[in-house]
Amino acid sequence: MRDRLIEIAAAVLPGTPVDGAVLAGGQFHDVVLLPGVAAVRVARHESAAAELPRRTALLARLAALDLPFRVPEPLGPVTTVDGLAAVALSWVGGAAHPKGSGDPVRLRGLLEALAAVDVAAVEDLLDVPHAYAGRERWEELLLEEVLPRLPGHVRGEARRRIEAAAGLGPVPARLVHGDLAGDNVRWGPDGAVVGVLDWDLASPFDPAVDAACLAWHGWEAVAAAVDGETYRRARVWAATFAVEGVGAALLNDEPVDRQIAAATRTLETMG
Repeated sequence: MRDRLIEIAAAVLPGTPVDGAVLAGGQFHDVVLLPGVAAVRVARHESAAAELPRRTALLARLAALDLPFRVPEPLGPVTTVDGLAAVALSWVGGAAHPKGSGDPVRLRGLLEALAAVDVAAVEDLLDVPHAYAGRERWEELLLEEVLPRLPGHVRGEARRRIEAAAGLGPVPARLVHGDLAGDNVRWGPDGAVVGVLDWDLASPFDPAVDAACLAWHGWEAVAAAVDGETYRRARVWAATFAVEGVGAALLNDEPVDRQIAAATRTLETMG
C-alpha cells in the first residue's frame, strides 16, 4: 500500500520528487507527506471520496479569508488515480503542541478567530454537526446502537453523558472546526498558531465543541481561555467523545473492539 500511495502522490504532483515521503493517516484519508512541499490526501472510503471535492473547496474558501493562521490550500483539482480520489494540498509548517500544557491567551485567540468568521461565507461548504457520528441521528445512534455494545457497568454513565449533551440548549452557531487537537493545530517557535489542518468535521455548531477539543492542553488552560458557560458546555461535550468514537467506527463498518475498550476506560475514570 505504501508504494501505491506514493505513486498516487507522484501522479497528482507531476514533476515533484517524492523521495523522503512520509505516510500518515486520519479517520477519512491516508496522507502522503512531502515535508516542506505538500500533503497529498487519498480518500480511504467511498464516502470520503464523495466528500473530498466539497472538503477541498472549503479549504480554498477558508484560505481566501483573512484568518490569522494558514490553512492548507489545494494545489490542483481532486483527481482519481488508480481508482482512488486524491488531492494535493500546500504544506503548512509548525509543530504540534505538547499535550497537557498551553497558553490560555493563545487558545482564546484561536477560538476568537474562528468565532469571527461569518458562517454565511462558508456555510454551503460545511457539513452538518455530528457528521462523523450519526449526523441528525447522533443521539439515536449513540443510545440505540452504541450503548448496547458497551459493558453493562458503564452503560448508565454513558447514557447520562449522552442525554446531558443532547439536552444542552441551543446557542448561536459559529464556525466549528471539530478537531482542534494534536497535529491539527500547528504552532510556531514563538508560541503562536501558524496553521490549522484537517477541516473535515467543520460545521456551523456550538463553539464549546472546539473548546472541548482544546482540552488537549489541559482543562485548566481551557478554563482560563473561555467564559464559564462555554467551559461548562465544553465539559459536557467532551464527556461524549469516546462514546462517539464507537459510533463512528460502526458507521464506517470498522472493528469496534478498540473503540469500545477506550470508551470503557474513559467512562470508568473520567469525572
